[in-house]
Amino acid sequence: MLSEKKNHPSEKVNLHPRNKHRERYDFRRLIANIPELGPFVKLNIYGDESIDFFNPEAVKILNKALLMCYYNIDFWDIPKNYLCPPIPGRADYLHHLADLLRIQNNSENEVAAVDGTMIKCLDIGVGANCVFPIIGINEYGWSFIGSDIDPIAIATANKIIEMNPSLKGKVELRLQPNSKDIFAGIIAQDECFDLTICNPPFHSSFAEAQQQTLRKLGKLKHFKPSKPIRNFGGQNNELWCEGGEGKFIGDMIDQSRQFSSSCFIFSTLVSKQTSLNNAYKALKKADISELITIPMSQGNKTSRLLAWSFLNPDQKKEWINKRWH
Repeated sequence: MLSEKKNHPSEKVNLHPRNKHRERYDFRRLIANIPELGPFVKLNIYGDESIDFFNPEAVKILNKALLMCYYNIDFWDIPKNYLCPPIPGRADYLHHLADLLRIQNNSENEVAAVDGTMIKCLDIGVGANCVFPIIGINEYGWSFIGSDIDPIAIATANKIIEMNPSLKGKVELRLQPNSKDIFAGIIAQDECFDLTICNPPFHSSFAEAQQQTLRKLGKLKHFKPSKPIRNFGGQNNELWCEGGEGKFIGDMIDQSRQFSSSCFIFSTLVSKQTSLNNAYKALKKADISELITIPMSQGNKTSRLLAWSFLNPDQKKEWINKRWH
């Protein structure tokens, strides 16, 4: 039985203006390009075409379709139970970072902040999905170094790179040998990055991850879970770490001091308000020169982009003149 039809807005106004996913998913277009999505598309209780977003396989195929339709990808696949992040939210993160580059460069052009081929990014925890490099390369022409502590994730992401001409020569993956290190062991001596990006592990334990999933599912009016299901997948190191998101971000901030002159803008996603408060304390202690917080939202999920820099105005001007012009 259908429920009363919902009047959906024509655009998801909370997403960045340049985000390609502001409109509702065009399932006909997606299925035309990736027919394997077809069996997963059904009318929901409101009579709208959709997928079961609590079915990991459906979410994976939808992400594949979005990447192939909108980001010049010919091949994309990840192992079972590996993190399959929502594409619109990841795109939003990068669009906001592009705006930060434009502002720093005093550019009036909102799309071409700087010559994208000049911008080098470090993706901390690139994962098997390689989503940040895919979007950043195809939207802005940036190049990427991706780090991860999981050899399977590195191997899988390398296969994605090798199978897609648009990515070849623009992404290099590095295995982090020490899970406690974030930048050490990855950033080489005298190596510089214009941006670092990260989607940190969210939970502090596997049990917490399971409990959060059950709480989320339990709020659904038309779904009564009997056991946890992670619709976006995720291995243990992708979902949780000791101390959770707050400690991971605090460690990142603390360790970034050692590489203060190696990066123009450090950044991370922050999901929890408590993590943000703790991050502010860590940033004050780190004696940074600039702090930027950008609120973001997708559907019912709220997050923040946290960015910081150690460079003073003269150092920034020198960086821009040397690397961007």
